[in-house]
Amino acid sequence: MITPDSDFSHQLKSFIDLALAEDIGTGDHSSNASIPSGQRNRARLLVKENGILCGIDVAEYIFTQYASHAEFEQLIPEGTAVAVGDIAFTIEAYTRDILRLERLVLNIMQRLSGIATKTSELREKISHTSCRLLDTRKTTPGMRFLEKYAVRVGGGTNHRIGLYDMIMLKDNHVDAAGGIRPAIMATHHYLREMGLSLKIEVETRNLGEVRQVMEIGGIDRIMLDNFSPELIRDALLIIHGSFETEASGGITESNIVSYAETGVDFISTSQITHSVKSMDLSLKIIR
Repeated sequence: MITPDSDFSHQLKSFIDLALAEDIGTGDHSSNASIPSGQRNRARLLVKENGILCGIDVAEYIFTQYASHAEFEQLIPEGTAVAVGDIAFTIEAYTRDILRLERLVLNIMQRLSGIATKTSELREKISHTSCRLLDTRKTTPGMRFLEKYAVRVGGGTNHRIGLYDMIMLKDNHVDAAGGIRPAIMATHHYLREMGLSLKIEVETRNLGEVRQVMEIGGIDRIMLDNFSPELIRDALLIIHGSFETEASGGITESNIVSYAETGVDFISTSQITHSVKSMDLSLKIIR
């Protein structure tokens, strides 16, 4: 259950308010025209595809906070593996409220369940290693907090939330700063001036850049971007456990095991949020 006074609930409320304003506008005229205002009904969420269920706690929050006198019954816990035909929850409320909130609930649950399912599948593939699966910032604008929540439900680990909670010096930063050394030195100066304590990650494109980072030091994690598994093994021999390591770029469902088996600490991939397929779910009135 989502605690009403948590940071997550505050973000969720802001998101829902915007989403409903976008969808409803001047009113749900279809429901208002055809459904009596005092009519109540019961509906159930039907699972139409196998996967990991995610977003049921969000659905409960939406119905209980945005529908009058709603009775929500959760039948399947968050993060559960579900199969076609399962009933995730039932909701009893005024019919107009159910129909007004139906699409928002489905859009969120379908998207989050798809992310949790793909995350779980990839995490399971590398579960025999110590490598952890990370998400990226390639998320849907406005939904990042929800999509990263779904990654956690699926067994993955969140990378930085945004541009504010970690320093990541990527190729464009390095090139614009004039190289790896000036980029790292400028970063340390900035953090001291601002009184900030943030982890620093540096993206490297080849073994030469890995060696440069090792010479300079003063960072927390080295990203090995678009390295082959063979090159990652070579890089890990150079790094020799001095810093955390992350493989990124070109990692797919078909090759993720070979990357994880190199011994790299983290694998980050946008596959679990960027182009994931939503799970098929349906909310139906019980007649």
